[in-house]
Amino acid sequence: MDIGAIFFTLAVITLVGMYVGQPYIQQRGRRATQEDHEISALMAEYDRAVNSLQELDFDNALGKIPAEDYPRQRAELLAEGADLLRKLDTLTPSPSPLGKGGRDAERRIEAAVASRRADASANRAAASMDDDDLESMIASRRKSHKEKSAGFCPKCGKPIMVSDRFCPSCGKAIN
Repeated sequence: MDIGAIFFTLAVITLVGMYVGQPYIQQRGRRATQEDHEISALMAEYDRAVNSLQELDFDNALGKIPAEDYPRQRAELLAEGADLLRKLDTLTPSPSPLGKGGRDAERRIEAAVASRRADASANRAAASMDDDDLESMIASRRKSHKEKSAGFCPKCGKPIMVSDRFCPSCGKAIN
């Protein structure tokens, strides 16, 4: 083995070693700061407060909460959520997805609860569908699907429709 091959082998081994060891040598990624942890904790608390408001409204609609306790509990949760939004607004340097402004914090919480309530009611409506209704929907879907499809082309095997006189892929005449 000549000296050039040895140096070439050493150079390749060194380059591979540097490539493999790069993550250990160079610190990649951003380290989480104390402020990031605080923002994350506040976002989790905000989400908890909105969920609590939604559950409180649902329990009130079912009559599980006494009528005299409901307004007080709702006001406490709204105040807690508004306080969390104000803290988030002061900590986030860029515009928050929750929006800015301390005076409309309660309105923003109400909007979040209303949007979650709409999502939950849509899911409940889909879940409450009767089995017979579901079966009739499936049958009508299958019927409309069968009316449109005529099968497959005998030459190329691509799907063809009832209205096709020729295969759209290969051009073979359909009988």
